Amino acid sequence: MKSSTRKDRSACSTCSSASEPVQVSDWSARDYDSNARFVSDLGMPVVQLLAPMPGERILDLGCGDGALTVKLRDAGADVLGVDGSPDMVAAARALGLDAQVVDGHALDFDAAFDAVFSNAALHWMVRPADVIAGVARALKPGGRFVGEFGGMGNVAAIRTALIATLAEAGVAADLKDIWYFPSAAEYSDLLRQGGFDVQTCELIPRPTPVAAGMRAWIETLAVPVLGKVEGDRAAFLDRVTDLLAPALCDGRGNWTADYVRIRFSCVKS
Repeated sequence: MKSSTRKDRSACSTCSSASEPVQVSDWSARDYDSNARFVSDLGMPVVQLLAPMPGERILDLGCGDGALTVKLRDAGADVLGVDGSPDMVAAARALGLDAQVVDGHALDFDAAFDAVFSNAALHWMVRPADVIAGVARALKPGGRFVGEFGGMGNVAAIRTALIATLAEAGVAADLKDIWYFPSAAEYSDLLRQGGFDVQTCELIPRPTPVAAGMRAWIETLAVPVLGKVEGDRAAFLDRVTDLLAPALCDGRGNWTADYVRIRFSCVKS
């Protein structure tokens, strides 16, 4: 691993708390496909938990490039995918899917779906009560809401290294404006308050190999964090990966992300 130098650290002084964060809508579907395909590959247990039925109308909330939306369609469901990223929605449409650019905090559907599905997206929606309210409105009575996303402790080491490197540059950031990682108890309470009967809600530790490396992980899956960095992002990334290497990189250079997922299933009351 490349060692940090005084020059690297001083270059990170170009970080600025005044800079505009890069939004999730700025994601690249091509980078996601190259560096984060494992996200959808590991999502099949959530599809199985949903158990989509032929003829059901299903909303895929945070559909990304449509890799799992296709699985729902292939099960015979009538699926609409929504995502905040125009590039991701374009990739989903290229698969022949019905997909729209929609802010997950502001769903505008009324009793239109039998089920709402979401994989690896809800942790980007930092106003969960708004999301849950929109999902409840979108579902028919008795409709299912099934999903998985980052839970309490998710990428804790990675977040700590990002926060520490930003702090070295004088940027105070807890990253709660970017990621929402609740406990199972917290999210269960929100679901109940939002009008759902919770069937399952659990945290699942899942250390996940990152074949593309930690640098590519950050450049792909921490895009909004990089929006807080001005100037030499390479130096910033060098410093973060140096901090993380002792904990998340083995002697052969293989990286593992410290994932913890929250998986849930609930029914609209």
